[in-house]
Amino acid sequence: MDTADLTALAHRVLPGGHFGNLASDIAIVEGQGARVRDADGREYIDYLIGSGPMFLGHAHPAVTRAVMEQLPRGTTFFANNPHGIALAAAIVDALPCAEQVRFLSTGSEADMYAMRLARAFTGKPRIMKFEGGYHGMSEYGLMSLSPKQPVNYPRALPDSPGIPEHLADDMLVAPFNDIDAAVAMIEAHAAEIGGVIMEPLQRLIPPREGFLQAVRAATARHGIPLIFDEVVTGFRFGYAGAQGLYGVTPDLCTLGKIIGGGFPLAAIAGRADIMAHFDRAKVGDARFLTQVGTLSGNPIASVAGLATLGVLREPGAYDGVIALGQAMMDGMAEAVREAGIPAQLVGHPVLFDVVFAEGGIANHRDMLRQNGAMQAHVNRCMRASGILKGESKYYLSLAHTQDDVARTLEVFRAALESLPVSS
Repeated sequence: MDTADLTALAHRVLPGGHFGNLASDIAIVEGQGARVRDADGREYIDYLIGSGPMFLGHAHPAVTRAVMEQLPRGTTFFANNPHGIALAAAIVDALPCAEQVRFLSTGSEADMYAMRLARAFTGKPRIMKFEGGYHGMSEYGLMSLSPKQPVNYPRALPDSPGIPEHLADDMLVAPFNDIDAAVAMIEAHAAEIGGVIMEPLQRLIPPREGFLQAVRAATARHGIPLIFDEVVTGFRFGYAGAQGLYGVTPDLCTLGKIIGGGFPLAAIAGRADIMAHFDRAKVGDARFLTQVGTLSGNPIASVAGLATLGVLREPGAYDGVIALGQAMMDGMAEAVREAGIPAQLVGHPVLFDVVFAEGGIANHRDMLRQNGAMQAHVNRCMRASGILKGESKYYLSLAHTQDDVARTLEVFRAALESLPVSS
């Protein structure tokens, strides 16, 4: 079936004609390295990389080999298996905060359970997050993710219908990168905050100097668990994740994407005394946190994750992709300067985008200044010229090459030149 036939069928059997992710006007049938091919045979340089998990590139030989070796031995058992145990041990060895690991299937689950775990540990009901931070699809994760009409802090706003209004009372919302506001909120509500959850790099926005350290110090002072949502940044910013890069150790972190090597797998990792709430024998019936997942730690995802981490442990594994991403960011920044367009590069060399706005970008409200029409136009031009990306993100992989970046910059410059004057 070609794209037109698939799109027609999708609109008949899927709400909106898609899986809830990318739009319905494309269907990918194959991926190899940093390239994907659609149902019409068209090839793209892929900066979507499955929304992040394919950090080694598509169909990496080490991952494919590990999965093919495991398939005839069984795909899931709902019981311990040696590969899942070995992957947990690798995570404990890699991440500063990790003393124990609990597996799940999705990042949304990991974030939901991490917040529940923090509340169980402290016995306090409220969670503090930062406006614009993405922590999955649970009711709590969808509080103040992307409010279009900001309200006064610390009020939380649900970003979806179907969420009971009273749940907003269990969330406190602070501005990202504002040390004074964050610390003041923790100090004022310490008696009721069960945990603080944050992306160390929020979507694309890097933390300002001292911000993570200040939040860490304030939470530690009051015995409040600090949760780093590293579903995106874990094993992407370096083998020790964002917590290693920034030198700030949380009490818990959540992981996903890369640790499954392209298969459904996520995890919570953290301090043993907090993780003990998953162990009835250690905390007793009243404090035991029930968590069951049919596919948690399944051997297929585990061998894919182990193979992926094995590649990332190789000397210099990160050097090339970080240098390549920095060259792409520099080239795009030069292009917008030469075009005289109000835009800037925001993010990290392996995870970034162009933000069409003037002034500094430090938090969600700054991002609201972006010229969405400009971004949409450039994205359309990139897609039409064989560059695949998400609506607001370029993901770099170890499979991308200098030729890929050179072609991307050529297309990007042409897209800027084609921007309508009215934009």
